[in-house]
Amino acid sequence: MAESRTVEGTVVAPPLERARQRAGDGLAERSGQSASAAYLTVKRIGDVLLAAVAIILCAPLWLVCAIAIKLDSRGPILFRQVRPGHRGVPFHILKFRTMCEDAEERLGEVLDRNKEPDHSLIRVDEDPRVTRVGHLLRKWSIDETPQFINVLKGEMSIVGPRPISRPISDPRGTLRLEALPGITGPWQTNGRKLTSCNHMLELDMKYLQERSLWLDLRIMFRTVAVVFRGDGAE
Repeated sequence: MAESRTVEGTVVAPPLERARQRAGDGLAERSGQSASAAYLTVKRIGDVLLAAVAIILCAPLWLVCAIAIKLDSRGPILFRQVRPGHRGVPFHILKFRTMCEDAEERLGEVLDRNKEPDHSLIRVDEDPRVTRVGHLLRKWSIDETPQFINVLKGEMSIVGPRPISRPISDPRGTLRLEALPGITGPWQTNGRKLTSCNHMLELDMKYLQERSLWLDLRIMFRTVAVVFRGDGAE
């Protein structure tokens, strides 16, 4: 039986079996459909090749970003945070830091403006904790590019449900962990504008039911179009 995993004293995912029981047989069966070995093998090979090429191409840009981040505000260049990965196994996600150094301590300042009343996600317009350079990095999704390293390590995929930091009481919040978390995912093809946490979960469940190489390719191409339009992520 799977057990909840902890890192640094924080539970990052509830037991998968319990989530399936709470979700009901229909949803649990559909979300837990086993992906074929061929699909997973080809997907992993593609992930490694794309991530390796992306890291090489991004290296000069990363140098510029690192200098800009250090000149703009105090704090580390990279932001590392524990997130639940495949089947709840925790990992440290990598991002360029886009917020002030004390952003976590200042979270209480913005909760009253959060679009999710239960704070299952943090979605705040014009978040004052975001730095000047951070605004630019987010607009073009450059802050997410260090996650290609997570992909090479096997902790993430190019395409999959986005890894989130806060626990979701809805059992679908755990069922979405049936797939490797992705750099891009279903909500990126929706213009990266969620209407609610429930909307995100619906998109993730649909992806789990329909995932295929063709769907992954469509998500990647649509994400590129969204990024080039500068449709910044929330």
